Amino acid sequence: MQQANDFLDESKALSTLLASLSEGDFETPTQFKGWTINNIIRHLHVWNIAVDLSLHDEAAFGAFVAEMMAGVRGGKLPAFEESYLDGLSGHALRNAWIKRAEATAVAFAEADPKLRLKWVGPDMSALSSITARLMETWAHGQAVYDVLGVERQDTDRIGNIARLGVNTWGFTWKNRRTEPPGPMPKLRLFAPSGAVWEYGEPSESGMISGNATEFCQVVTQCRNIADTALEVTGEVAHQWMEIAQCFAGPPQDPPAKGIRHRADRGV
Repeated sequence: MQQANDFLDESKALSTLLASLSEGDFETPTQFKGWTINNIIRHLHVWNIAVDLSLHDEAAFGAFVAEMMAGVRGGKLPAFEESYLDGLSGHALRNAWIKRAEATAVAFAEADPKLRLKWVGPDMSALSSITARLMETWAHGQAVYDVLGVERQDTDRIGNIARLGVNTWGFTWKNRRTEPPGPMPKLRLFAPSGAVWEYGEPSESGMISGNATEFCQVVTQCRNIADTALEVTGEVAHQWMEIAQCFAGPPQDPPAKGIRHRADRGV
């Protein structure tokens, strides 16, 4: 699966960004819930371990989920993840995370894309599972790029995330126990390569047009729609961009306007 290679490339890009940090820099709080860089890399590492277990050992994955559920009961996910990794941090954490990412990418590249895998929520195909890991790496990585004041140089591998945003159009509404107020708006997105990606058909729902990176930032809730230059027309299109959510879990609201942005100066 090409998505496995895309996941690895995104992981390597983030690892390269982290390479020059001091050990102390990893404790820098980000704009994502105040999580530190250590918190973010631990989170990515733990769930890469989990998806690897779901592919290779269903019983071990079930045991992991039980341990995780017990660990976060009455507490917070970052605390469980730090405990699960025995406090691993800094460059030792970075090295362990990228090594696991490499192994995960190799395993999923060889897997049957249609293979059904257990997950914390509904089962997913192997293709959906590794695409979700790519999305999580890209989305959580955004907080790291932001706090370090670095503008990420995206590639067309973000097309996987744009398609995930499109494919979760219905989920966004269902997750909030409501019906879509109309058909999905038409999308016209400009890829990093300059290619034009179009989805949907013209309708009364309106249209969303602009930079593909910014669309991906909105559907992953890395940015408020008001902090982008996306052109949004039509009531349904506006409603979607205010609540879009391409990741699993209970309904989450996007960050307030101005909360998530690239820092003027890095660490």
